[in-house]
Amino acid sequence: MTGLGASDGGADGGPARHVSAPHIPVLLNEVLAALELSSGGDFLDGTFGAGGYTRAILNANPTTRVLALDRDPTAIAAGQAVVAAYGGRLTLVETEFSNMEAAAEEAGFAGFDGIVLDIGVSSMQLDQAIRGFSFRNDGPLDMRMAGEGESAADIVNSESEARIADILYHYGEERLSRVIARAIVADRTETPFTTTRQLSEMIGRIIRTKPGDIHPATRSFQALRIAVNDELGELARALHAAERLLKPGGRLAVVSFHSLEDRIVKVFFASRSGRVGGSRYAPMQAHQVATFKVEGKWPQTAGEAELSANPRSRSAKLRAAIRTDAAPQGPDEAVFALAALPAQSYRKPSSGKPSSGKPSSGKGKTGRGRR
Repeated sequence: MTGLGASDGGADGGPARHVSAPHIPVLLNEVLAALELSSGGDFLDGTFGAGGYTRAILNANPTTRVLALDRDPTAIAAGQAVVAAYGGRLTLVETEFSNMEAAAEEAGFAGFDGIVLDIGVSSMQLDQAIRGFSFRNDGPLDMRMAGEGESAADIVNSESEARIADILYHYGEERLSRVIARAIVADRTETPFTTTRQLSEMIGRIIRTKPGDIHPATRSFQALRIAVNDELGELARALHAAERLLKPGGRLAVVSFHSLEDRIVKVFFASRSGRVGGSRYAPMQAHQVATFKVEGKWPQTAGEAELSANPRSRSAKLRAAIRTDAAPQGPDEAVFALAALPAQSYRKPSSGKPSSGKPSSGKGKTGRGRR
């Protein structure tokens, strides 16, 4: 999803037929290797974006078909040129990737030899100020990938201080979540938040940074984007759907960009691969049958050449696994727990004095309730 410019080849491996490719997806070579494309087959790209993974999969074998999904209508509109270039081998559908089963049935796909998911926001979305994803370019405080439903402005202007603090802490891992939430609620009574600059500048006044630190609004913007689009819930549902759709021997490759996403993927693969006690989040039960095999060393990350060409790849991690012939299992509660906010763990200061913003000395390993 996040990548910088070049062009992909055409359907026959030669020059592209008037199909521009402004972005190269991260870890492209590693993803293609993980999917094992030499035998062709049917593949699903759950996060089409600019179509980089899709084109590469189609170019690898002339018999390959791809069902590509994207919840962003602008990506679907731009992708019609890619659909036309591949002569019926590509089906592009506007929907969330958690809805892949219904999309596959409607498109006539009975199962898949490989599925790739590239989680999070795309570079195209970040670069379009009007989408409201980035604090570096002023725009409406939106962040909706599908352009509908609750926006980031809706959350900061209407949610309770407690809920805002939970969102910032658990989805952004922001240690000063309570301080920021309190400031948001105080400021919005006079002037509602409507732009990305308005919110980022307010956070910048609260959080002191040193040269070389990340922008003070980084974690808060990540948290709001995840909440607006239910990104972690989408990921948890998509992993289970992929388990049901993959053929025996089919491969699932997932690229994540921060620890929250990667932890969900890691726990899911540990649980489903039969590694008893392989994760403190999801210890296996003796009666469970492995639905995936995990071979090799994971996660894989970008090499020096890719980091130099595309700095946005620095946080990308790839994990992959191979589907066994075991029947799909039911929902993994540990995976869904990682995707959800805890039940109102927010605690107001007992003295009524302003919080220092420092976490309490709670001893819980997960840090739940500590902001």
